[in-house]
Amino acid sequence: MSKCAKADVKESLEFYKKLEYAGVFITNHFLDGNINYDKAAPYEERIEFYFSDYEEGAEIGKNMGISVFLGVESSYKGTDFLIYGLDKAWFLKHPEIEAMKKSQMLTFMAEEGAFIVQAHPFRDIDHIRLFPRHVHGVEIYNAGRTEFENSMAEHYAKHYGLIPFAGSDNHVAEKQASLGGMQSETPILDELDFIRQVKNGEMTPFHHDFG
Repeated sequence: MSKCAKADVKESLEFYKKLEYAGVFITNHFLDGNINYDKAAPYEERIEFYFSDYEEGAEIGKNMGISVFLGVESSYKGTDFLIYGLDKAWFLKHPEIEAMKKSQMLTFMAEEGAFIVQAHPFRDIDHIRLFPRHVHGVEIYNAGRTEFENSMAEHYAKHYGLIPFAGSDNHVAEKQASLGGMQSETPILDELDFIRQVKNGEMTPFHHDFG
């Protein structure tokens, strides 16, 4: 799905099941990012392709005994945002988002009920772009980033009052050297329950190194 992925859905779910995870989110790059599909194809066709990985994962997860939830990773020139709470029907209904400025799109999605997290905000790329007025949370730990980048993100989240978040950014399944995520005392029921628990402080970031 995402061009940067080195493992398929089944491999990834088998890895997390072996680690006894209760559930995982699939957050492939969206149409505005590193997607492995013809960007000139009709919008509806691209949306159907995009959500096919999640739909496949949800079926595999049922058979495997691990919950699979939907997330979207939207991008702007290397700056990435994790979108939770909007489903395929919503995206099919709103092709106009492709013509929006990123800040406008994020505001619109939030108004429509989305929960938005800026991923790895201090990743060392040509430009560091911060959107503190257009997100709810910030990845203070990303398993693929350096300690310095993560500590800068934690400092940023604290001073802007943004919800601290963690993620694995796992492209390689079992070859991943470290993991990050959100944990709670009770399993989440669905994406909306996840958003509720995060906003209520019932979920906290964690990370784990295998080395």
